[in-house]
Amino acid sequence: MKSRAVRILRRRRMRMAPRTRAGGGRRTAHGMDVTWVTERIALGGGIWNAKNMEELARSGVTHVLDMQIEFDDTALGEAYEIKVLWNPTDDDFLPKPAAVLERGVGFAREALNDPGAKLYVHCAAGVHRAPMMTLAVLCAMGWELEPAMVLIETKRPAVDFADVYVESVRRFLESRVESGSSGATGKI
Repeated sequence: MKSRAVRILRRRRMRMAPRTRAGGGRRTAHGMDVTWVTERIALGGGIWNAKNMEELARSGVTHVLDMQIEFDDTALGEAYEIKVLWNPTDDDFLPKPAAVLERGVGFAREALNDPGAKLYVHCAAGVHRAPMMTLAVLCAMGWELEPAMVLIETKRPAVDFADVYVESVRRFLESRVESGSSGATGKI
């Protein structure tokens, strides 16, 4: 119950925080909605076209974790030598299977093992699915759940952590502890 109360208070605080625009991130030169959560992990909305993928490449992004079911960015990434994992996930407010989170976390951890790599995690709007995956990635890299949520929400105020998605991440993390595959590695 305390965790729910903390989230409610945090959401109220975030609603009062000044926003630069709807997504909460910064628009790139061509209008992409990208929020850098850490120096090497960004999250945001859909890429949709080659011009936006080129802009991500110019910003140093080397890997894209695409959570949207609506569009596969793989072909767009090939032209810029950006590795893309299409991890299509429906934004249906139903529990997400651990396999979806494990696939994304595995991709992210492998990418971030390279000190020069930068990761862009996105869905269509950067409000539900991409933040859920970013939360799973941060926690798999050693962050505690609540501080990781605060970081993500502080950097990107439009984030809406649906309780069912947070619980999916929590179950995923518990399954990693039980299997012995948890632990932090590398600077993110």
